[in-house]
Amino acid sequence: MDPLALGLIALAAVLHAAWNILLKSSGEPLRTAAVGITASSLVLVPVIALGWLALDRPAVPASTWVIGITSGGVEVLYFAFLAAAFSRGDLSVVYPIARGSAPLLAVAIAIVVLGEQLEPDAWAGVALLLAGLLLVQRPWRMLGSSGQRGDRAAAGFALLTGVTIATYSALDRVGVQQVPPWLYAGILWPTCMAGLCALVLLRDRRARRAGIPPGPPIDRRTAVIGGFLTFTAYFLVLAALSRAPLAIVAPLRESAIVLTSLWGVVRLREATGGREIGLRVGGSMMVLAGATVLAVAR
Repeated sequence: MDPLALGLIALAAVLHAAWNILLKSSGEPLRTAAVGITASSLVLVPVIALGWLALDRPAVPASTWVIGITSGGVEVLYFAFLAAAFSRGDLSVVYPIARGSAPLLAVAIAIVVLGEQLEPDAWAGVALLLAGLLLVQRPWRMLGSSGQRGDRAAAGFALLTGVTIATYSALDRVGVQQVPPWLYAGILWPTCMAGLCALVLLRDRRARRAGIPPGPPIDRRTAVIGGFLTFTAYFLVLAALSRAPLAIVAPLRESAIVLTSLWGVVRLREATGGREIGLRVGGSMMVLAGATVLAVAR
């Protein structure tokens, strides 16, 4: 695998884990996401536009506009489902289900729809990585008859989040093959901003009509910082997708699951008992092993 692509994905995973920890701890994930995405768009999109003008306005194919706007719309659904899941479940449950289910779907899309091919060693890396991700949290426990209603709802929304992740990942892989990643981001990001703002306004209007009190206030400074974190992480993934196949990038980027799961175990104390902690640590080691195999696969 391209070492630069590997480094981009690794850094993106760290930034994305930090962003999701911030969203979960904000108490108002959807509004926090809207503020963060808006702030980063207002600063970075004009810079992208100036870059486009400085390069004599390179042509952007109509198909790229369609793909970028569609991906931005899917991103809005991603944040909506993720916020719903975070409001109902723990970080160390929701995030692994959402991010762990996405690579399997993304690999399937990459092979069936995009026609990408994997060598046997890369297949071994994907299998090892996904097995480790599942072992970290074992999300199927939340779907059993013993699961609480809120836990099941959280798992359902997390699975829907995984579907959106796989969908926009496939779209982005095609989009960055047509134009540079920074130019593609200039289409996708403001689309996501507009959709999120509209969604929050619609939700708040319905809440007022129903007499539902407003949610807790958010830390706008933290939300703005988070917005730049997620933009940087997303741009790094776009750059990686321009250099490596989706079937490799998608599973490897989900190594952030290890960071969020460990945060849940250590800081949020969401796991107790030596067996539970041991399973999660063992799963984390499998994730690292799978990432290593993918990094050296040809």
